[in-house]
Amino acid sequence: MWPARLPAEGLVCPLHGTAGCAVPEPGELPALLDGPGPAGGPAPGWGAGAGAVVAEAELLHGLTAVLACLIREAFGHEGRVTAVEGLLRALVRWADEVNSAGRLPYGQLRLGAQYAQVAGRLRMERGQIGVAMAWFGHGLRWADAVQDAPARATLLSDMCTLVRLDGDPSLMLGYAQGIGAVDGRRRWTATLSHLYQARGHALAGDAAQCRRHIALARRGFARLDRRDHLEAPWMAGAEGAMRVDSAIGGALRDLAVATGDRTAARRAVDATARSRAQVPPQMRGARLLLTLRLADSWACAGDPGAAVALASEVLPEAVRSRESMVTAELRGLHSRLTGEWADLPEVREYRERLLAAGE
Repeated sequence: MWPARLPAEGLVCPLHGTAGCAVPEPGELPALLDGPGPAGGPAPGWGAGAGAVVAEAELLHGLTAVLACLIREAFGHEGRVTAVEGLLRALVRWADEVNSAGRLPYGQLRLGAQYAQVAGRLRMERGQIGVAMAWFGHGLRWADAVQDAPARATLLSDMCTLVRLDGDPSLMLGYAQGIGAVDGRRRWTATLSHLYQARGHALAGDAAQCRRHIALARRGFARLDRRDHLEAPWMAGAEGAMRVDSAIGGALRDLAVATGDRTAARRAVDATARSRAQVPPQMRGARLLLTLRLADSWACAGDPGAAVALASEVLPEAVRSRESMVTAELRGLHSRLTGEWADLPEVREYRERLLAAGE
């Protein structure tokens, strides 16, 4: 799992961006951690120190690789939030040490913003909204301090997701517009902004604005270039198409819920089915979420039988999941099925399976 070079898992080098820096071998990290501190004394959080200037760069490379491994691990497990937050707090202490020595802790703050984003996502998955927002806020402040536009855009994206879980369209639209304002020259940030604005307008029941931003997002995604893909590799190729279709399917489903528009629901079925078909095997959580969203889209389209058939495949896994977004999808699906079609035999059977899965 240890990457040979950066970027890895979308994480760039905190000092050199997308230059393609090599990372030290895992066995070299203990020696880096025990070197002399950047201010001539020990750096808090790293045992005896954090290394001199040359070793400092190597340590930043190594800690970026550690975060990449933790992100990969989170695909198959719940994610080691304690490890991420422990390293993040040590990074903050290291940044304070560098700052006290009269230098801008540029690399430490850039890497700190990346760690804060992962910590916030892991807390968000657990439904710990306040802690997640606090980490995102810290990350945004550190990204601003070193003028890291990509980090600012992705942190605002996560904040959009967080307030969407709270059902706040106006706040979501504010953050979504902020993504577009980060840097007008970056097409990938403009595309993200349109995707999140589409979801915000969908929550508010504004069909015209939702569809307008979907069209702009599709147009922007088709125009992404090599620079965009270097900064946002998760927006490239099949993975990028999966993420765009997922966001569009979610927006159209939300619009159908808000307005009762079954045409929007059928379009949500198409987009979500395309997204689900492109999920790689290791992203089991994403496949589970999209399966529930596809089932809900069928329910919104007026086909409870198709909704139940899909949901039944994943009910035990969905009930066991502690991820807040999966829980929200299951709750919405349950509300749709048991609201309008509670007396249908297949819906009654679904409820029995749901109860059995929870035992």
